[in-house]
Amino acid sequence: MDTGKRRQLLAAGAAVGLLAGAVAVGSPAFAEPGDEAGVEVTVEIEEIREPGVLAMSVAADSVMLSEDGSTLLVRQFTGTLPTVTVTDTRTPDEVPEGAAWAVLGSATDFVGDAEQAPIGAGHLGWKPKLIDGGDTGLVSEGEEVVTVLDEPTQPGNNVGLVDQELLVSTFDSGAVTPGEYTVDADLFLRTPADVEAGAYTSTLTLSLFE
Repeated sequence: MDTGKRRQLLAAGAAVGLLAGAVAVGSPAFAEPGDEAGVEVTVEIEEIREPGVLAMSVAADSVMLSEDGSTLLVRQFTGTLPTVTVTDTRTPDEVPEGAAWAVLGSATDFVGDAEQAPIGAGHLGWKPKLIDGGDTGLVSEGEEVVTVLDEPTQPGNNVGLVDQELLVSTFDSGAVTPGEYTVDADLFLRTPADVEAGAYTSTLTLSLFE
């Protein structure tokens, strides 16, 4: 074979070798049919934390007084205030510094259903009774409030439920264990013996303050 043909064959072989090398370098990889790959997906969901609340509820919206303990000079009608529950589910960091809660009560005059003369709210008194004040000793009932017909048991308390009178309170909201606190009260209406007969109605308003 002459020298010219040999050079042509070598050149062609080199070209083929370079082309084959290029195809081998750029060829894609193929997965086997039926192969699978899994990806684990995780998430951490935190519990929703509802803020605590301070609230009040009353077991019933009415109470009927009945005559009990009347004398020749004074007629007396008694009953029990429906149980009042104060719920405080706040944590100490949710309570404003120096806060204290209290439930206060005041009554309107007793109005007759047949145009009788009204009986003033000063004739209605109460004696609060703590049912469940928790274990801290920081929740306490208010003092007895007697009527305008009574001798005061302490200075200035024979006014009846005319103004806002204390039913239950705590002096440190942040120190009280979260929970429910219950209280009721003995109610007594004392009137002159010559009070007009008939049905009377008053509204006793309870308010929660902090």
